[in-house]
Amino acid sequence: MGEDWTGAFPVEDALEMVLMFDGTGEITYANAAARSRLGYAPEGAEDSLRGRQMGEVFPGVFRFPGSVSGIPEGEEKPHLVMYRRNRTCFPVEARFLRDQARGIFVCMANDILEQEHLGREIEQVREEARQAARVKSEFVANVTHELRTPVNGILGNVRELLGGPLEEGRTEKALQLIERCCGDMNKIIDNILDFSKLEAGKFTLELRKFHFRNMLDYVKAQHISRITEKGLDFFLTVSPQVPEYVVGDELRIVQILNNLLSNALKFTAVGKITVQALLTARVGDKAEIFFIVSDTGIGIAEEDRDKLFQSFSQVDASISRKYGGTGLGLNICRQLVELMGGGIDVESRKGGGSSFSFSIWVEDCGEETAPSVPADDVEAAFSGMAHTDADEEDGQALKRYGTPANREALKKNLSKLILSVEMENLEKAEMFMETVRQLTADAPPDIRRLALRLKMAIQKGDYEKTAAEFDRLYQSSLGQGGAARDADAASDI
Repeated sequence: MGEDWTGAFPVEDALEMVLMFDGTGEITYANAAARSRLGYAPEGAEDSLRGRQMGEVFPGVFRFPGSVSGIPEGEEKPHLVMYRRNRTCFPVEARFLRDQARGIFVCMANDILEQEHLGREIEQVREEARQAARVKSEFVANVTHELRTPVNGILGNVRELLGGPLEEGRTEKALQLIERCCGDMNKIIDNILDFSKLEAGKFTLELRKFHFRNMLDYVKAQHISRITEKGLDFFLTVSPQVPEYVVGDELRIVQILNNLLSNALKFTAVGKITVQALLTARVGDKAEIFFIVSDTGIGIAEEDRDKLFQSFSQVDASISRKYGGTGLGLNICRQLVELMGGGIDVESRKGGGSSFSFSIWVEDCGEETAPSVPADDVEAAFSGMAHTDADEEDGQALKRYGTPANREALKKNLSKLILSVEMENLEKAEMFMETVRQLTADAPPDIRRLALRLKMAIQKGDYEKTAAEFDRLYQSSLGQGGAARDADAASDI
């Protein structure tokens, strides 16, 4: 019967697979495409498809030998699974037809493995495009917010100056605020320009000879006042093997260190910040210098670390709302470090601080055939710079409410906070308030509510209410006998 069908219909060379079978499911004919894709020999050979059961090819459809009941007939083209001779399988789109007069069934099937794979790739591309669009939207929102803040600061102070004569000292203060806002805008714009150049491949390093330790002293001078104002300890150490003079892009090395130190300061309320530099390798006149910037701040969860160095990305959107930032800084750092022949990495634990490390290659201005640094020296230098368990325990004790270290830090920061309020320095007051908030993060609910009331009073610029709320929080946290009374007052929130 199969021969009659093939004579009537030229299916041997058809591109789709054609199988003919009878009412018992026995295959009577398979065209060349079916034989080739299923791995069977030509017609007449011992291991051909003729005489086999359709259940061997479609076990999911023909579950019982000798039965063809339940197969989808007509124009319906369901997606099925077809099995090869070696029992591997692939997806197909199949159609079954029946000739009632002859008692013959015909199956025509097309391999859709490539089609499904392409579909998955297309969906993946779509998902990546959606993700990129979402991340870029967040980035635009962050940049807009970051620019709006200094613009509003400039606008408000300019309007105040244009409104008429101001009180003594107020004009100077307004101009200082305008200057600071302009500086903030310049930083944002510089980041965007640097990122655009790096992405376009048009960024070039400007190499020149400079004094390495003087460069680090300059970085320290830029940050030390704000770090100490916040009540943090700061340590800077340089390995003696580091050359005195090197050739590299001093401006970009400073930019990387400034970014990492700014982040450390932003996300660290109590504890310390450290910067360490050591020589790890020498090859001819080239030297590899390794930097470590560590802090005892909020830390980063392990699953979020990969997001840090991506374009337009932050650990989560709430970070930009709470701490500010465009999400470009670390991506720029990564690209700059790679341009200098090195790499950047981070070790961190949520709530346990962060340690950013990066390496760069510079030209050593010393002897051309300077010896390599012995491995033992490098290992010893690293071990001397590593965080100890005692350091981590000290940091945790500072953040644990009620410990002697926590109470001392809280007292110090509350004193600085009220002094900043009295001097009408809102920026510093908010900085110390954030430190107080972190120091009371695991305090009893009444203390946390008092801290919230104090923060709201500072943000509203209500200095009388700030002083009152400060007194309540100070007495409840550090005073004697007033906690119950102040807790009742806090319950009104």
